[in-house]
Amino acid sequence: MGIEEKLPSGILLTSVEKLVNWTRKTSTWGATFGLACCAIEMMAAGAPHYDLGRWGMEVFRASPRQADLMIVAGRVSQKMAPVLRQIYDQMAEPRWVLSMGVCASSGGMFNNYAIVQGVDHVVPVDMYLPGCPPRPEMLIDAILKLREKIMHEPLGANGRKMLEARKERGDVPVVPHGSMPSSYRSDKVKRAEWTQAVREGREEQLRIEKWMQEQRHLQGGGRW
Repeated sequence: MGIEEKLPSGILLTSVEKLVNWTRKTSTWGATFGLACCAIEMMAAGAPHYDLGRWGMEVFRASPRQADLMIVAGRVSQKMAPVLRQIYDQMAEPRWVLSMGVCASSGGMFNNYAIVQGVDHVVPVDMYLPGCPPRPEMLIDAILKLREKIMHEPLGANGRKMLEARKERGDVPVVPHGSMPSSYRSDKVKRAEWTQAVREGREEQLRIEKWMQEQRHLQGGGRW
């Protein structure tokens, strides 16, 4: 019998760290900041069809001082890099960066002197999103993974020390926070399948098998 059974209804027990991280992850406001074609997909993710407002981030702030999430959507030129860094420095703490698309993450096809070969040379990146350009569904999945990372972030200097101590002892989860696809994380059975696949080192094989099972056009002789 736990203490929760002794408490009246309407009372919730938690820690300060979990409560603070829950409020942070459910109110991430993005900076109004787009660099290239990936920004069109970011706009589509915020539009009614995909509706980022379902996760409390329908407001893209015009001022970086009111934003805590920077989505670097597109290639970063050498001329734009100091501007991007200035916007990042003006954002409120804590702040997070999502590198959207292959051009922002590694320079992509623009392997030349004018383009920064990875935005992590300018600002620290918390989540990388591949694709050229990634679809709105992929951006939403990356945001949900980032939210999971935010939920498990340590609070304060002592929290970071405890996290480092757990890593040194090897006391880490089988599946790192933020690495499980959101389609698996939302279902208990799928979540167990993914965890087992990570233990066996075959998570990509599981992903392909599930994708093949869901492709109706590959079944029944190619007829729907």
